[in-house]
Amino acid sequence: MEEIQSQSDNYRSSSSSASSPASRVPSSNFFYLRKPGSLRQPISFEDSPEWEDTDIDVRVEEGGDSINIATTPASPSLSKLNSGSLPSPPLPEGAVVVRKIAGASVVWKDLTVTIKGKRKYSDKVIKSSNGYAFPGTMTVIMGPAKSGKSTLLRSLAGRLHHSAKMYGEVFINGAKSHMPYGSYGFVERETTLIGSLTVREFLYYSALLQLPGFFCQKRNIVEDAIHAMSLGDYANKLIGGHCYMKGLPRGERRRVSIARELVMRPHILFIDEPLYHLDSVSALLMMVTLKKLASMGCTLIFTIYQSSTEVFGLFDRICLLSNGNTLFFGETLACLQHFSNAGFPCPIMQSPSDHFLRAINTDFDRIIAMCKNWQDEHGDFSSVNMDTAVAIRTLEATYKSSADAAAVESMILRLTEKEGPLLKSKGKASSATRIAVLTWRSLLIMSREWKFYWLRLILCMLLTLCVGTVFSGLGHSLSSVVTRVAAIFVFISFTSLLSIAGVPALLKEIKIYASEESNQHSGAFVFLLGQLLSSIPFLFLISISSSLVFYFLIGLQDEFSLLMYFVLNFFMCLLVNEGLMLVVVSLWQDVFWSILTLVSIHVLMMLAAGYFRIRNALPGPMWMYPLSYVAFHTYSIQGLLENEYLGTSFAVGQVRTISGFQAIRSAYDISSDNNSKWENLLILFLMVVGYRILVFVLLHFRLGKDKSVHKFFQCNQDKKSTSTSTR
Repeated sequence: MEEIQSQSDNYRSSSSSASSPASRVPSSNFFYLRKPGSLRQPISFEDSPEWEDTDIDVRVEEGGDSINIATTPASPSLSKLNSGSLPSPPLPEGAVVVRKIAGASVVWKDLTVTIKGKRKYSDKVIKSSNGYAFPGTMTVIMGPAKSGKSTLLRSLAGRLHHSAKMYGEVFINGAKSHMPYGSYGFVERETTLIGSLTVREFLYYSALLQLPGFFCQKRNIVEDAIHAMSLGDYANKLIGGHCYMKGLPRGERRRVSIARELVMRPHILFIDEPLYHLDSVSALLMMVTLKKLASMGCTLIFTIYQSSTEVFGLFDRICLLSNGNTLFFGETLACLQHFSNAGFPCPIMQSPSDHFLRAINTDFDRIIAMCKNWQDEHGDFSSVNMDTAVAIRTLEATYKSSADAAAVESMILRLTEKEGPLLKSKGKASSATRIAVLTWRSLLIMSREWKFYWLRLILCMLLTLCVGTVFSGLGHSLSSVVTRVAAIFVFISFTSLLSIAGVPALLKEIKIYASEESNQHSGAFVFLLGQLLSSIPFLFLISISSSLVFYFLIGLQDEFSLLMYFVLNFFMCLLVNEGLMLVVVSLWQDVFWSILTLVSIHVLMMLAAGYFRIRNALPGPMWMYPLSYVAFHTYSIQGLLENEYLGTSFAVGQVRTISGFQAIRSAYDISSDNNSKWENLLILFLMVVGYRILVFVLLHFRLGKDKSVHKFFQCNQDKKSTSTSTR
């Protein structure tokens, strides 16, 4: 205790000069907050006016979406400010106002989250946290890096990672029930947007994926979301830009990601770091927009690392975390009073969030060690001489014994003693609708992504022209057979290898799917079928254009049925290669490692395809089994050669002739059966299906654990609520 007292005295002395009357600046530089029922006026943190304390009694009426807000006397240690959550002017004691809302109350009690270590669940990320959130308010979870902010947010939304375990209780409208589809929205810190769509298009396709009903109704919902997030000036602009046009700034992109969740009109909105990578102006605009959204009745809960003074003034309640410990929960100015009571008053000229993080961020200890023997022109670094570990222990002990913690427990008890109306699911779009929407959206993206699609088509045409001109003028003599086999091998192998240029586009599609699937906007089967249907026109365009150029430059047989088989075979080859790329991209989810893996696989398949050495002569253990049977090059080249040479004959001298099968058998291993080329085409088709099934399994394996954990928590909460009601 002596150590704590000495550290507190040092810190108090270092901040006293900044807060002394002699050093005060005019009131225009003070922190701005609004008293209920009055205009915005400057308020000093240290000398805030003595407003009458009020507490909120929230009672949810059964059979309706209304909430009763009554004012009752509160403990004197509660906040000196209610930042807009109460009506204005203040109501007399006992008065009741009914307000229509779209939100829901959220309460968490004794919430503890552990992360799985090497042997057991030992590392506590969140330790016995208590709190609540009301409709029409903004509740912020603040703390330094790795303090447990995102973990607490995810535990409230039921989106913890499979390696985490949650203990404690979460109540929605006073009931231990999970939040059904459409009743809440969750915005990740890093959200993948589609840069080739406009803001209005992106939100409209998101509405089609999420909501049932008619298209005209969804347009009105999209316009409402655009208006709610103040995106009217950017509605018709491409998110990622085009050619020399810049895309949306970071702030507007962040608002687009939030607007996507507003399409469902959720009761509760969880946002992980809404100010992530935003400058001060964009951050203030974002928070004003969210404040306007909260005023419409939505319950907002989000995490934040640091904020400016103006942004801090918009918060209703704050949950302050450090190393998983709750150092404070309550209203914003009450947090300042809590720090002052603990011996760490906030200087007038310092931002509250800066002051909080300065006191509880252990990274500052390294700065103290660096600055220990330094001196600047004004003297030593007296403002950074506080031990953060001591400050954390002091703040935690002060909060646990304060009236603020008792008031939180009392409010939790009142919010959970009676169950309100359960949240209902708003319904989903049908699978057929989602497949159609994803297919059409992907086609639109392909038509605009010139770097990944149209440039790929141009490169394939250039490669085909190069190969065709190199092997042109072969004739139809027996001596041209070996050279024509080489031409077909080079054409199939190199065009397949060139298709790896589409890896960035596929990786973007996988990331978009992961983002949409996490919010149940899409599914693995719907995504794969939509991706397949949308890729068919583009791949068929590549196959027919390249095949026509190659077929006539090389001088293959001039017969329409043989030409159509060539196009169909090459088209199947491209589809198989697309499936292989999807498998590798789903595994790595990284451009560099995906391209490196695909190049290695293609080289191995080319070596085992039977051109450099006839398939029957390959070494058995590895090259023949399984590589030559796994390589799609083998079946594509074999089918094309059978299509070209079966049923033909070549003259040897003036009297003797040999069949096309005999002429080619020394250069490539093919079958003499006329139906063999169709069998090879069938094998390619089965490979197309097989690779898609493998991708389906990988996507389910990758995301299935998080789903199962989410359902496990929901089932546990349902069982507990059932047993409680039975008792």
